[in-house]
Amino acid sequence: MSTEPPPPGSGQPPEDDPFRKRPPSEGAGGSPYGGPQEPHGGAQGPQDPYSGGGPYGGDPYGGGPYGADPLAGMPPLAESGKRVLARILDIILVSIVVGLLSWAFGVAEFKANPDKIEYGKQFAESVLAAVLYMGYDTFLTAKTGQTLGKRLLKLRVANLDNGATPSVQTNLVRSAVLWLPAVFCCACVWTAVCGGWSFFDKPYKQGLHDKAAKTVVVSTG
Repeated sequence: MSTEPPPPGSGQPPEDDPFRKRPPSEGAGGSPYGGPQEPHGGAQGPQDPYSGGGPYGGDPYGGGPYGADPLAGMPPLAESGKRVLARILDIILVSIVVGLLSWAFGVAEFKANPDKIEYGKQFAESVLAAVLYMGYDTFLTAKTGQTLGKRLLKLRVANLDNGATPSVQTNLVRSAVLWLPAVFCCACVWTAVCGGWSFFDKPYKQGLHDKAAKTVVVSTG
């Protein structure tokens, strides 16, 4: 087996990723805490699909080598309220850049003549906004697991299966699901629905973009 680290963007966390969970040691009974693991509800009780005894082999995404509970060994899941505040901070920061660049390139929507809608300019501004929002989210989250808003609120995005910082491909999927509908058709409605899903989702408190990318948001502080 090669000892070379996986190439960037391969989707596999490097061995030196400080957030990467380690598989439980042999003889630990399948539990990352070192003890035998009891299924939810007891031996005769109903099986929980997230407990390792359900039809998904340990979690709704197919299980993995880190124990029946994907959250074992991870920091606690982030509070949804903090996630919303972090997202608002990110939106403000990127919106300022979008506005300045739109004005510089002459595609600012406010320049459109109200008596003659300039669809070309409005579409160009939407494309610019999509590129900047997705690029901001994808680049920063693939680098550290944190946007500036998440860093200020002490939150981090992590792969659900291993706790590592998500790859570029994973973050691109995550940001595309979050931003493309918001920029081109649904504006704030989609952002609120997509992110607000975490308030009701169980057991992983995922937004719709998290579900698409198989990620969670955890606390770092």
